[in-house]
Amino acid sequence: MSARRPWQGMLAIARFNWPFYLAAGVVLIASLSGVVLSAHQPVQLGCLLAIAGAAYFIFGSLGVSHLIYDRSDLYRWEWLARALRGAGRERFIFCHSGFDETSSALGKMFTATHWQVIDHFDESLMPEASIRRARRLYPPTPTTKRAPFDHWLVESASADVVFALLAIHELRTEPQRTAWFAEARRCLRAEGRVVLVEHVRDLANFLAFGPGFLHFHSRANWRRCWEGAGFRCADEFRVTPWVRVFVLSA
Repeated sequence: MSARRPWQGMLAIARFNWPFYLAAGVVLIASLSGVVLSAHQPVQLGCLLAIAGAAYFIFGSLGVSHLIYDRSDLYRWEWLARALRGAGRERFIFCHSGFDETSSALGKMFTATHWQVIDHFDESLMPEASIRRARRLYPPTPTTKRAPFDHWLVESASADVVFALLAIHELRTEPQRTAWFAEARRCLRAEGRVVLVEHVRDLANFLAFGPGFLHFHSRANWRRCWEGAGFRCADEFRVTPWVRVFVLSA
């Protein structure tokens, strides 16, 4: 995998979600026209509010996306040293939900490690058009294995680390996420761990993405899911104010 381009993350978000940004752009242009053409103050006020909302959505969410995916340490991987401290390095599992732009880069960083990449994409469970667009732009690698979220084709107690980077929130129900954690625990060795990287439903993500933050899950919800599968949180830290890393062990 080649080095990431300077605006790759932000442009990918725009491409995955272009209908929303197109709609916001139409609202912005129409509202600007309303301010110019209407002589009625209530109409002008409504248009100004619409302009503010559309501009905030377009420039706010894309600006934050640029900070997270292009300017932060997220894809520079410096945080991995903390997440993997004390972990075995013999066998890693990388799980995604149809969009994988990072497993190849990680594989090049850990050349002595055996990697297994698992794709949990299921159109019946993940019907969002944005995932299908992402999948077309970043198709699965040739060695990727398709497997349901709750039944991986992996030997029990065989892996040192399970990675899940910005992927498992696509399992939309709590029982589904709990089942995913249970399967991760089955596949991990006694001292193994899960490295879970996610946005959470909190104030920072609300201010950045508006109603879009509802696509994420709260920290309390994540905790119920991993505790339901027998994990505890051994470490937790942020990579930017919008993304958290949870290091889980049994």
